[in-house]
Amino acid sequence: MIAGKIYTVSEVTRIVKGLFRKEPEFANLQIQGEVSNFRQYPSGHCYFNLKDGKTLLKAVMFAGAARRLKQLPKNGDQVLGVGRIDLYERDGVYQFYVDMMMPLGAGNLMIAYEQLKEKLTAEGLFDPGRKRPLPAYPKVVGIVTSPAGAAVRDIINVAGRRDPSVKLRLYPVKVQGTEAPPEIIRGIRFMNRHKLADVLIVGRGGGSMEDLWAFNDEGVVRAIAASEIPVISAVGHEIDFTLSDFAADLRAPTPSAAAELAVPERSGDREILAKLVRRLERTMELRLQDSSRTLEKLQEEWVFTHPERLWENAGQTLDTLCRNLEQAGTRRLEERQQKLDLLAAKLGALDPYGVLRRGYTITENAQGRTVRQPSDLHPGDTLVTRFAQGAVVSQVETVKEGTE
Repeated sequence: MIAGKIYTVSEVTRIVKGLFRKEPEFANLQIQGEVSNFRQYPSGHCYFNLKDGKTLLKAVMFAGAARRLKQLPKNGDQVLGVGRIDLYERDGVYQFYVDMMMPLGAGNLMIAYEQLKEKLTAEGLFDPGRKRPLPAYPKVVGIVTSPAGAAVRDIINVAGRRDPSVKLRLYPVKVQGTEAPPEIIRGIRFMNRHKLADVLIVGRGGGSMEDLWAFNDEGVVRAIAASEIPVISAVGHEIDFTLSDFAADLRAPTPSAAAELAVPERSGDREILAKLVRRLERTMELRLQDSSRTLEKLQEEWVFTHPERLWENAGQTLDTLCRNLEQAGTRRLEERQQKLDLLAAKLGALDPYGVLRRGYTITENAQGRTVRQPSDLHPGDTLVTRFAQGAVVSQVETVKEGTE
């Protein structure tokens, strides 16, 4: 009996594929070689071999990457391919998946391109979080490009057609050669320093990698990333990619597309506005009709046809209130008079002169103090006896105690 685990072909293939994917060097390779057995299928995918004097490597370029080629390679061409190594499970063979290809003469530029791209990526210059939205309705669009190229004419034509009210400000620069990068940098900085635009279009028409190289310049890329004005990169054609595209807030495949992105289509806005105006007019008309009908109904109400009824009931209510008020006032006066009479009677009962009027007298000594008992007097004291009307003055001869 065979000892140990027995693998299926699929299991072994998956293990080997995992080994390829674990190796980071295989994820981004630059391989040069001679193209052989090149063929493109109706799907757009391209299959070929890369070989040198000693060995051969199967390669594939899918349709999306193939469309970016300016021209397809031919058998015998020396090329530089950029891509990854992976295993094709169905056939159990490893192959080179090519994302980018160029003639071998462009290899040095591509190496410089990849090195600078890696450096700026590590710095965060291409992070999506740095991207800013374009203004929805810009008043001024700044253009940094050649005044003589087709790109500026395309931008002017498209922008004018989409919204004639938008102003275009051109900062003319060279877009090719050693003088181009510093001029492009000055143009971007000038537009920012003087706040001359709401959005910037920086770019040029198509060309070879060498023609477009000014837009891979590190200074240009950093100027675009540092721009306070949102930047649309419009370099070359749809298949062309430069480092400026990664640094810009938005990439346009062509200068014409950049104008479409920067300038909103106002003819559509005018149609929408006209529809809104018509809708508003219709709504107001319906509202007025409803209000007129409501007013007519209100005018038929008794409040408007017989307004005197409003104060008829009010007059009756007022009479009732007056009557109730008068009765309440009379009752309150009677109650107060009764209380006053009662208090007067009580007060009269306490009045000493009232006692005198009933036949009693009050006796006082010479000091005016009331004599209450015989012991308060002595023989010879002067007495004043008060009646209800008048008084009698007498002198004490004898003081007797007791009831006799």
